[in-house]
Amino acid sequence: MNKNNFCIIMAGGIGARFWPLSRQHHPKQFIDILGTGETLIQATFNRFTRVCPPENIYIVTNEIYKSQVLEQLPLISEEQVLCEPSRRNTAPCIAYANYRILQINPDANIVVAPSDHIILKEEQFIEVITTALNAASENDWLLTLGIQPSRPDTGYGYIQFDDSRSYAGDSRIRKVKTFTEKPQLEMAMQFLASGDFLWNSGIFIWKLKSILAAFDKYLPEVDQLFRAGIGKYNTAEEETFIRKTYTICKSISIDYGVMEKADNVYVLASDFGWSDLGTWGSLYETRLKDEQGNAVVGQNVMMYDTRNCIVNMPKDKLVVLHGLDDYIVVEDEGVLLVCRKGDEQQIRQFVNDVLIEKGEKYV
Repeated sequence: MNKNNFCIIMAGGIGARFWPLSRQHHPKQFIDILGTGETLIQATFNRFTRVCPPENIYIVTNEIYKSQVLEQLPLISEEQVLCEPSRRNTAPCIAYANYRILQINPDANIVVAPSDHIILKEEQFIEVITTALNAASENDWLLTLGIQPSRPDTGYGYIQFDDSRSYAGDSRIRKVKTFTEKPQLEMAMQFLASGDFLWNSGIFIWKLKSILAAFDKYLPEVDQLFRAGIGKYNTAEEETFIRKTYTICKSISIDYGVMEKADNVYVLASDFGWSDLGTWGSLYETRLKDEQGNAVVGQNVMMYDTRNCIVNMPKDKLVVLHGLDDYIVVEDEGVLLVCRKGDEQQIRQFVNDVLIEKGEKYV
């Protein structure tokens, strides 16, 4: 195993679109949402131990989740958990981890991945990650993994690649032309028909030197803030420095801040059974279904004239459903959600309204 391979797992989100199962105090990355015996963050960590030494895997999370991370990942030390005092999107999160790793290994090759994605074809995933790490180590590239789209999904970002420019070492690696964030259905259908668009997985691979240079060029205001901490990382001064830095650092994504601006961005077209598990609808796609197309968790769910629904109920709750088609029905900790699958993007708004009208108890 290459000792220069590092992994940054981003685990600070609250998973609002998976409410009410995902809550602020216990978000979806810490839940065994698939019923496999592993939480999402455990599955992600275990997957990356196949390409990185465990001590080279860093978890960036909100400080309120530190204890949950350490409890669920006993192989890591406290020094591998990077605690953000507030949420500032993905670019500051990555910048923080970059400078932490810089003090340990300036020659690092890095994979950056969310903690809550589903990977159904693990062997193919490991092969793709290994290929990407090797390519990034040999080239000044910012690589991202693109997923072959199976439908015109409006919940994903899209990457357009240059069909005439592929990497000589692997024809799956193409130069990126454009990024498009969550298009309308008509545009997504056009993307699918064109054949030169991939879903944006949000998984990145690069040399540490390449991403530091990109931050310096395209996002210098963020880079300079974290660069100022050189000499403080991995010392008693780090926590105070980071707390101060996050109060003045802007919130910006790595996609918008760097990837959409850089001219050395490549995509590796992949197919490894991926889902970003961003919504109940995406979970529905991965779950086993009965003859009526219902995906059910719960031992006492009775359904009549009900089809194409995802149902998630506590094991001791008796539920009778009649006449539903294409619905989300979820209960957890005293909160019941009934919502059309087609309207699931409104769940985030529901959570905001509940917070305002009913308080933090329910979110």
